[in-house]
Amino acid sequence: MAIADAPTADAPTLCPPPDAAGRPAVPVRRGPLSSVAWREYGYVFSSFPVAIAGFVFAVTLFSLGAGLAITVLGLPVLVALLAGARLLGAGERERAAARLGLRTVAPVPAPKGGVRERLADPAGWKAVLFQFLMFPWRIASFVVTLTFLAAGWTVALLPLYAWVFPTFVGWPGYRLFDWTTDAGVHHAYYLESFWQIGAASLVGIGLVLLTPVLVRAMNRVDRAAVRGMLAG
Repeated sequence: MAIADAPTADAPTLCPPPDAAGRPAVPVRRGPLSSVAWREYGYVFSSFPVAIAGFVFAVTLFSLGAGLAITVLGLPVLVALLAGARLLGAGERERAAARLGLRTVAPVPAPKGGVRERLADPAGWKAVLFQFLMFPWRIASFVVTLTFLAAGWTVALLPLYAWVFPTFVGWPGYRLFDWTTDAGVHHAYYLESFWQIGAASLVGIGLVLLTPVLVRAMNRVDRAAVRGMLAG
């Protein structure tokens, strides 16, 4: 029998109640400062170390088990791999429920019996595959999210600290680029006027507003992977 991960009726839920038509109510505010957005960011950032640990675990035990498969020592290692992947999968479902509001049910329990029966565990192997497939995706999601967050807020808040560059750095404004060609021609561009700084800030505000939309779109891949490979 599948075991549900959803909370009991008395437990608090992170998902909003359904509307009159039975559809889940979607929070109106999904701006860059909303709790929904920061839960999505938190999911991406926490996925980074989790992905590394899960990938190292899966690669290590799979390589060791496959290498020893010609002997009886390899089979218990593979059994341990499947059991560990199931535990990691349970943790992933809990993280997805807490951060993404994704409610899923656990897969059927692992087969009982001997080593060969335990190796015939489709849910366990799907959990192992999850660790392999999601590792590069989560690294990419982490890099993209961190880049957009840092770049967006840094540029959006430029009017607040633009005075630092001419006062302490010796630049006429924020330096976008500065290089000298092989012919000795010097090229430099600074954001120094009110309009230049204001236009750059507007670009930063656009990035800030775009970031939660982009992160939510990337997290849809995680939602689909958790449903498809870790849920019953």
